[in-house]
Amino acid sequence: MPDTGPRPLRADALRNRQRLLDAAVRAFSHDGPEVTLDSIAKDAGVGIGTLYRHFPTREALIEAAYRNELTKLCDAAPDLLATLPPDRALRAWMDRFVDYLSTKRGMADALRLAIASGANPYAHSRDRLLATLHLLLAAGGATGAVRGDVAPADVLAGLSGISLVAGEPDQREQASRLLDLLMDGLAAHRLSDSPTGADRR
Repeated sequence: MPDTGPRPLRADALRNRQRLLDAAVRAFSHDGPEVTLDSIAKDAGVGIGTLYRHFPTREALIEAAYRNELTKLCDAAPDLLATLPPDRALRAWMDRFVDYLSTKRGMADALRLAIASGANPYAHSRDRLLATLHLLLAAGGATGAVRGDVAPADVLAGLSGISLVAGEPDQREQASRLLDLLMDGLAAHRLSDSPTGADRR
């Protein structure tokens, strides 16, 4: 039986698709959901026909652009773990998470347009983020650099709260300090240094 599945994209088509997604994130973040698709194609260095071959509707482009940002964030974790000690890899990933949420806020109006059309760009987002945090925390716990009793969902909640203060450029430094405090709380020595019930008496 012949294979009727979609053919894999050629290298040049993959590059064009990635350029379109990057250009879409910039455009929807800065100019809102009504930015012209022609301008996105021009920024990506491709023709409008190429854009429509990859993304037949504006909503399809919005959803794909958001999902691509999520994929880049989650896929960064193994690369960071391959090049950095686990605790430093976790801290570097936290910075990327803050940038990711900043992009998500910038695309909020565009994402609402996609949702109104029936798309669900957020499907499986939480599961993917929790799985990525589990990977990073487990790596840190295995080396003794990070506490082994921390739930990924708790770290995700903390990161989301910190990201709320990073919406403006002048608040990014404060967000970085808060991430350092979060990392200090995750350090394995914090568990060993915490008082026992006998110590509190």
